[in-house]
Amino acid sequence: MQRYDAIVIGGGLVGSAIAYGLVRARLRVTLVDEGDMAFRASRGNFGLVWVQSKGDGAPDYQRWTRRSADQWPRLAAELENKTGIPVGHERPGGVHLCLDEPELEARHALMERMRVQSGNLGFDYQMIDRRELSDMLPGLGPAVIGGSWTPYDGHANPLGLLHALHKGFAENGGRYLPNSTVTEASAAPGDFRIRLSGGEIGAPKVVLAAGLGNADLAPHFGLSAPVKPLKGQILVTDRAQHVLPMPITTIRQTVEGSVMLGDSQEDAGFDTSKGLP
Repeated sequence: MQRYDAIVIGGGLVGSAIAYGLVRARLRVTLVDEGDMAFRASRGNFGLVWVQSKGDGAPDYQRWTRRSADQWPRLAAELENKTGIPVGHERPGGVHLCLDEPELEARHALMERMRVQSGNLGFDYQMIDRRELSDMLPGLGPAVIGGSWTPYDGHANPLGLLHALHKGFAENGGRYLPNSTVTEASAAPGDFRIRLSGGEIGAPKVVLAAGLGNADLAPHFGLSAPVKPLKGQILVTDRAQHVLPMPITTIRQTVEGSVMLGDSQEDAGFDTSKGLP
């Protein structure tokens, strides 16, 4: 049995980011990745690095989100410098659009609560009317009456990020185990043992980062992780001339030029079919 300082189960963005951070701290780490049989949320997400609406009623989470967004430029530069893979990160601020007065009033109330809850950290936001938004966002539709803006928001290329994290993990000495499914696991003080189809591995620390797979994995470790799927669909255009200077909650233009649109939320179980709900 091969032993490591830590085992990370789940090779998506969360698992690969944790694994990359651990090997950067000079730990011996293996990253267990189930493969394409898993539901690959990391390969189909919208790519926002979003701050302005996160943490209402949870000030610690708001501060954590802000710190994370603040560290993104350094991480993006580090990954590109070490791996040669750009992750497409930009931080021009972001806008949330409102289509009627009640929605605009509710958004203003949310932003003000966030400001109050931020305490000494502060929370810089602006409520913007339609005229100002028209100057910021060319081609704004007639239904938009205003919105909120903060300087903290940005976006990135999740596929580039995932590729860079995996490459950086391997180049720092991490061991990657693709197409590996956990069949059994046992937990004892300082001694976790994971049974895979190719054998057994062990470590004093295990990270469960398998997304929806955590529901089945957690009981092996005496835990409960009742996560459930929520299906979302987006449209992605061909690459085009850049027209959007910043991301919007449901629309963004990538650094490559593609425009991404959508924010559906469907209780469809594990149905991965495409099309209108």
